[in-house]
Amino acid sequence: MAWEILGFAAAVLTMFGFLPQVIKIYRTKSVKDISLLAILQFTLGIFLWLVYGFHLKNPVIILANSVTLLILIAALVLFFKYNTKVNK
Repeated sequence: MAWEILGFAAAVLTMFGFLPQVIKIYRTKSVKDISLLAILQFTLGIFLWLVYGFHLKNPVIILANSVTLLILIAALVLFFKYNTKVNK
């Protein structure tokens, strides 16, 4: 039981770990200090975890990484929306 709680806590922290950054990008409308490479690397890693979760048929891995992937996609959308270098 304790291991399940530990796994659930890890999943929740990971799922929403990037959310404060997405909120900051949205509020400030700035991605000046955001690394696109870091977002892309993290997105690829989460996508691979999701594929792995489907392979294992593990609902915790699937749910946690699906939510995280959606948050990272939102970050990418906002990055390209507010990146002044791309939009000029």
